[in-house]
Amino acid sequence: MGNILVLAEKPSVGKDIAKALGATSSKEGYIEGKGYVVTWAMGHLVTLADPEEYDKKFQTWRMEDLPILPERMKLTVIGQSARQYKTVKFLMDRKDVDSIVIATDAGREGELVARWIIKVAGVRKPMKRLWISSATEKAVREGFTKLRDSREYDNLYRSAEARSHADWIVGINATRALTVKHNAQLSLGRVQTPTLAIIRKREEEINSFKSVDFYEIGIEAKGAAFAMEGGRIFDREKAEAIKEKLVRATIKIDDVVVAEKKTEPPLPYDLTELQRDCNSLYGFSPKETLNLMQILYERHKVLTYPRTDSRYLTKDLVSTLPDRIRASAKGQLSVIGQDLIRKGFSGKLRCVDDSKVGDHHAIIPTEDEARTGALTDKEKKVYDLVVSRFIAALSAPYVYREVSIKASAGGEKFTIKARTTVTSGYRSVPGHKGDEKDDLKLNEFKKGDSLPVEKAHIRTGKTTPPEPFNEGTLLTAMENPLKYMEGGDKEQREALSSSSGLGTVATRADIIEKLFSSFVIEKRGKGIYTTSKGRQLLTLAPEDLKSPALTADWEHRLSLIKEGKLAQDKFIGDMEEYARKVVREIKASQGTFRHDNLTGSKCPDCGKALLEVKGKNSVMHVCQDRECGFRKTISTVTNARCPECHKKMELIGEGDNKQFRCICGHREKLSAFNERREKEGTAMSKKDVGKFLKDMEKETEPMNSALADKLKDLFK
Repeated sequence: MGNILVLAEKPSVGKDIAKALGATSSKEGYIEGKGYVVTWAMGHLVTLADPEEYDKKFQTWRMEDLPILPERMKLTVIGQSARQYKTVKFLMDRKDVDSIVIATDAGREGELVARWIIKVAGVRKPMKRLWISSATEKAVREGFTKLRDSREYDNLYRSAEARSHADWIVGINATRALTVKHNAQLSLGRVQTPTLAIIRKREEEINSFKSVDFYEIGIEAKGAAFAMEGGRIFDREKAEAIKEKLVRATIKIDDVVVAEKKTEPPLPYDLTELQRDCNSLYGFSPKETLNLMQILYERHKVLTYPRTDSRYLTKDLVSTLPDRIRASAKGQLSVIGQDLIRKGFSGKLRCVDDSKVGDHHAIIPTEDEARTGALTDKEKKVYDLVVSRFIAALSAPYVYREVSIKASAGGEKFTIKARTTVTSGYRSVPGHKGDEKDDLKLNEFKKGDSLPVEKAHIRTGKTTPPEPFNEGTLLTAMENPLKYMEGGDKEQREALSSSSGLGTVATRADIIEKLFSSFVIEKRGKGIYTTSKGRQLLTLAPEDLKSPALTADWEHRLSLIKEGKLAQDKFIGDMEEYARKVVREIKASQGTFRHDNLTGSKCPDCGKALLEVKGKNSVMHVCQDRECGFRKTISTVTNARCPECHKKMELIGEGDNKQFRCICGHREKLSAFNERREKEGTAMSKKDVGKFLKDMEKETEPMNSALADKLKDLFK
């Protein structure tokens, strides 16, 4: 019997699988032993070919060449990872390798990574699929006892390939058409463009909002505060008149209802919910949270697969819960965890529902314990959030006794509610305590009581506009974009409501980062706003590309391909027709694009005027010529605090002239800053300084995004 070749998605995962299988002979690009040869991709080793690989004339961007619609899509090996591809192909071709196990990430994109490598390599050997949600040795070994025929995932592969082909067809053509038409770096996408439109719609709501005064009336009796039914009053004279008649009124208790109620425990995290909480609590961007999760999953192996949109667990996981609790419930959670194990899980758990789990279950701890000191501060924050939510999800409901009173006074109706805790349940878990306070005053009221009004008052307020999106609330809008959709027929709206929204849990963070890096949105404080470039782009984009309905329709049809209910070729044919339509619309458009952020500086490479743009955390000068791609960072917002006002400072300048600058006027050279911190005992090491400057310099690398990254993150 020959060897089994195992193809993982990344080196770190490949090494973990090899360890679990007992393969220990390490070679360049693979590990073998015990009948297994374990190798890996580095993400994608193979991708769709650029237009110029079909015809050299496409090296020059010309409107007359559009649309570009290849008869057959070509695949090409990515140059930077060609060496590893050759290793993988060599191993697949080995005569002693009888079969292949696809062990890339268990999802649509992971399937595509493996299938494209196998397709280009031209290998025809029996294939099995490893499908697991945890990277622990135990999960890997169990997964290898339940390998499935790869043909069961053929439709998943067709769906992934259809998505990639469609994104290339529409993305290349729409971006080239818009860019050539206006000679500016402009890109369109079925996810990024409607996301940009959502941000702009919120801005318009804020800009058009007119604040008005409102009045709320309340009365007091026996120290209890009753609120008048009907909510806000917008007429001051009316509010004053009601208050006057209440001052000497009698309050009659019309009804007293006492009921025992409960609040179910929260569900475990999916990725989007975790990204929202990390942004709200710690200011982590969605991309940063995903990266931290990936480290906790791959390197530390203390959390399960991160890119999941499910908040439920399957029944077969119930038997593993005690081991997961023992591994993760430490410190304040230790006693609660032990109590959960003692009580057992024989009863029904709200978070266990096989019908609500797709490719992966919710994010929960693994059976591996996090080693003391092994996690960074940020990693620990994310890990602790997941563990706390996991323990809360397994806990009992919060049970309380609610007293609800209805009363009348001066011809108006009033209400008051209060609660007392019966059992804390999941509210005893740190991070899940409620802000309600037990109130025993209402026990003194009885139906039919008549009491003098002790005090009547008016609370005055002003209506406020909606808040600008931050990265957390933008994720929510992308997940549920229906309220931002203008028009659309009933079928489109139903398709959008049943879809996963704009993008997927795995791609939304990248889409937000893409909008920042292409300078169509910027941050002001925590709020996200469109730039002039972004607003102009929306006026130039075809209408349907700005609507969430388009991506909802695509995702719905891709899910039909995955289910075997729609032919891949039919979908691609429709996408080609759509690309023709988009190009026609852009060609016929009368709109113009104007750079309104020109600086007085010239590009050192081509001599054209530079533009000043705001990145996510920096200000840059970039060349207006898309083919030049020059960019240079002018200033970067840092976490260094001003010694005078304690606000965050910017780092400006180059080389030895780098200095920190604060809005209060304080300036300090980088060298002087570090000397001061050294005296305070908080200095950055040379290694930390070097890493920080290197990270900052990454933003100055040449940019020609339309082809450099093959538009892969325009349409995720």
